[in-house]
Amino acid sequence: MKANKTSSSWPADIYRTFKQVGIRQVAYVPDAGHTQLLISCHSDKEIRAVSLTTEEEGVAMLAGTWLGGERGALLLQSSGVGNCINLLSVIQECRFPLLMLVTMRGEWGEFNPWQLPMGQSTARILDDAGVVVQHVDDAARVGETVFAAAQMAFSAYRAVAVLIGQRVVGFKDWSK
Repeated sequence: MKANKTSSSWPADIYRTFKQVGIRQVAYVPDAGHTQLLISCHSDKEIRAVSLTTEEEGVAMLAGTWLGGERGALLLQSSGVGNCINLLSVIQECRFPLLMLVTMRGEWGEFNPWQLPMGQSTARILDDAGVVVQHVDDAARVGETVFAAAQMAFSAYRAVAVLIGQRVVGFKDWSK
């Protein structure tokens, strides 16, 4: 397995942004695309990183995080977005802020046909559920995109998803 070369600084850019905007809790389903960011979050005594069994648990957890007076973020892969749809109605109806960082699959260079349907429809599904969607395909812009999304989520009390494109995350090449 060989991953395409991508900028390795984007996870550090997100971590710095988390610190800047006051993220105190991070809910996640383990995903290789978020590995470096998760290592930073787990190493930080001011951030509580919580591994979930399924993505929708993170939506509920972060609603509680907000009600408890803290800010949080949900880290997931595009294939897990569908698991969140029902609970996104709680976010919409109650106007809780929700910041989601979604590593994309089913895009550029995808080898796994099972990833294509959700990867190709993630943005549309989130948009239909009332989530503001911001896609980033340039590693140098990930940090600023997450910062802007956090400002929108926590100031306007909206669900905002940053879709981190497969050009940033990289893809696996199983042909060699």
